Amino acid sequence: MTPKDAVSHKGELAQYIDHTLLQPDTTQTNIDRLCEEALQHAFKSVCVNSCWASYVAGKLRGTNVLLCTVVGFPLGAMDSRSKAFEAEQCVENGANEVDMVMNIGFLKSGNLKAFEEDVRAVRCATRTNTVLKIIIETGLLSDEEKVLACDLSKEAGVDFVKTCTGFLGGRATIEDIALMRKTVGPDIGVKASGGIRTAEEALALIHAGATRIGTSRSVAIIGAGPS
Repeated sequence: MTPKDAVSHKGELAQYIDHTLLQPDTTQTNIDRLCEEALQHAFKSVCVNSCWASYVAGKLRGTNVLLCTVVGFPLGAMDSRSKAFEAEQCVENGANEVDMVMNIGFLKSGNLKAFEEDVRAVRCATRTNTVLKIIIETGLLSDEEKVLACDLSKEAGVDFVKTCTGFLGGRATIEDIALMRKTVGPDIGVKASGGIRTAEEALALIHAGATRIGTSRSVAIIGAGPS
């Protein structure tokens, strides 16, 4: 797909989207609406904070929409055992996918062993059929650090590398997606997240190598709501 194909591929685009709501003031009413929209438009998943995992699992049970939860969000700087425990609880509560935030400080300190152990702790805490994505927070990294984070994460067994939380000023760019795709090769997923507002942007990121789009603007992106 290319950006000019946005209108004719809305249905296909929906299956790339993790329909996301991670704001700290999110209410149960907001979550209900998120799930209803995901079911109506057949988005790939609903992505929420871990406190909502059990509730959302119940809302989505028996449907084709997956439950994705974030772990160590949004800083990634928590103790690895706590991060692993959060991931384990998310899976126990019904999560099909886990998006963990990497430990940025470990990477920037050159403590690569601690970095990789942090990722492996979460990988070990999830079931083999649970998709694990790692948020590398591209806005805080040099290109060399992005490559290193992707290489280490792939070695530690993640299923996806992901651009940003969207909470620390970063955004998904075509350049970062292309770099991440080149680094991890064809067999690992690449998720674009952060600042994606239009179908044209989403499709351009897919064309650059993204296999998943994380956004809170999902309904507008597929042309079913206000921009």
